[in-house]
Amino acid sequence: MRIATFAFGLICSSATSLLFAQDINTQLLACGACHGIDGNSKIVGTPSLAGQPKIFLENQMVMIREGLRDIPPTMKGLLDGFSDATIVAIAKFYASKSIKSQAGTRNQSMYEKGEYISREALCGTCHLPNYVGRDQMPRIASQSEAYLLHTMRQFRSNKATGRDTIMAASLYGMSDDDLKAIAHYLSQLK
Repeated sequence: MRIATFAFGLICSSATSLLFAQDINTQLLACGACHGIDGNSKIVGTPSLAGQPKIFLENQMVMIREGLRDIPPTMKGLLDGFSDATIVAIAKFYASKSIKSQAGTRNQSMYEKGEYISREALCGTCHLPNYVGRDQMPRIASQSEAYLLHTMRQFRSNKATGRDTIMAASLYGMSDDDLKAIAHYLSQLK
């Protein structure tokens, strides 16, 4: 009787694991439609998730699921019903992927200006000196230039609902040209 119970438990456990894996794959396909199957988005203005810190991804998905972070209308409701375990599995998947830079042609003067402003603004203090992020701080190196610019504009104008408010203070007083230079510089980093 014990052997039969043990065997039944193994079968149920394996079936549950298989269903969970299929569920994650289904969820990853949904995420990949915009963020790229491997986490490298090809859609202008949509962030790449590849190589982001796992904790950052988990935090963002929970805030989105709970309605605490403002997101584009096309994404609203997509995380509804996701369990914490599903969110952790998705975050782990994307954190393990390598970012592929999709930067355009480098404008050397804009790159140097962005490098200087980023250094002076101490962006590397939170995002690390190579801008790969850590813990709840996102990787901003090799991110889409359009997405970086859009996000920095939101932070500067206090419209980045549900995200770190320290960024509003960090970008306060910067001109649009400054933000463009920073976005260009960061997008070019490998």
